[in-house]
Amino acid sequence: MKKFLTIISTFLLYSLSIYSQDAGFDFDYAQFAYDSTSNYVEIYYVFDQGKLTQINKEGENLVEATLSIQITDSTTSDTLVNNQWLIRHPVESTEVVSQSLVGVVSFILPKGTLKCVVSGTDLNNQSNFRTITEFIRVKPLINSSVAISDIQLASKMIQGSENKNSIFYKNTFEVIPIPNLVFGGNQPALFFYSEIYNIKDPALKSDTLKLNEIIFNSRGKIVREKNKMITRNNDTRVEVGSFIISQLPTDTYTLAISLIDTANDIGVTSSKKFFVYNPDVKETDSVYIQAKPVLSSTFGTMSEEELDDIFDKSKYIATSQEIDKYKKLSGSEGKREFLFNFWNGRDQDPSTKENEYFYDYLQRVESANTRFSSMQKAGWKTDRGRVFIIYGEPSEIERYPNQIESRPYEIWYYNEIEGGVYFVFADISGFSEYILVHSTKRGELRDDNWGRRIIIAR
Repeated sequence: MKKFLTIISTFLLYSLSIYSQDAGFDFDYAQFAYDSTSNYVEIYYVFDQGKLTQINKEGENLVEATLSIQITDSTTSDTLVNNQWLIRHPVESTEVVSQSLVGVVSFILPKGTLKCVVSGTDLNNQSNFRTITEFIRVKPLINSSVAISDIQLASKMIQGSENKNSIFYKNTFEVIPIPNLVFGGNQPALFFYSEIYNIKDPALKSDTLKLNEIIFNSRGKIVREKNKMITRNNDTRVEVGSFIISQLPTDTYTLAISLIDTANDIGVTSSKKFFVYNPDVKETDSVYIQAKPVLSSTFGTMSEEELDDIFDKSKYIATSQEIDKYKKLSGSEGKREFLFNFWNGRDQDPSTKENEYFYDYLQRVESANTRFSSMQKAGWKTDRGRVFIIYGEPSEIERYPNQIESRPYEIWYYNEIEGGVYFVFADISGFSEYILVHSTKRGELRDDNWGRRIIIAR
């Protein structure tokens, strides 16, 4: 069944002068807490007015564009959002400095890895367009554990505001996004907004928590750093701040915000990548602190127990050498580093912000637990769960649950693997735990006489 979850869709334009990329269109997004099953997701977009075709309608100079957004569940292919907006803006001058037309649309989206396809098109020259595909992992922020929202970067100082009619109004602040995430030149300062939830999490032991805000470059050098202590008097908190970056050389940077309980050395981290274009600033060889990228990754704040659980579920795609290496590790730091490198090396599209393969793998684990669990085993530990996690959804399944002369069995067909392979699972024990009895896939169990194993003796 197709779902359409566009609960909120706010639209307005805000014009400001910022550095624009050649494409003329870009977008960014940030997630904030909504409820225990979904997040509130804001999508920020920008059109470069100077790259849109000017027309004259009834004596008024205009630019027009369309914004299209399609969001689907990457596992089920259900359509969650499929919408289009018309952007029309008057051209008030012919100055060389072009305006950037910035707006926001908002949705409430469910848990999962979602494929988001966003397109910006010049309405009066439809050959002038850009389409961007991004995978958004929605993990509900409302739960019992402390959490930090996505970081929203802003183009102007974030100040208190009473203008609740502004589409950029949020928690008594006006936060004007910078969707192309480019700083330097006309944007010498970086401003950011985030929200912290579940600060009264009973797992935290300290009365005050340490809040770290750091910026590191593409080589892991920490180039800016701030920290402070915050109390746990309130369960939620808004955090706004800024960094002067006018002296940073051209590079890709990451802003990471970490909340740490120093009493038991646990915490959470949220991070955001951005780009600085400062061609006149030269790189120096000054002393620096090395920031490990793992700190801003999914594994940065996992406990040792959580890390072990993740690796157990990852063994299906690990080599024997990797399994042996992990067994020799002790302590969470080394295990975090190992898992970070393990999954980074399997990232099939490093150009995207998220490692879609990792999140898709974890989603298959969750699906396996839902579909294949028995009284004896969690779904991911079963033979059907293992095959599903490694190879994905079969092209076709033949089920034989109620045969007179044989035990229940299933045949899974994968038409796209090795020219077509199949797996046979049978409930040999009679306790609804289907085990693999035969497969034509290279490297899997093969028993051409599998039929004998499922015959019921009379």
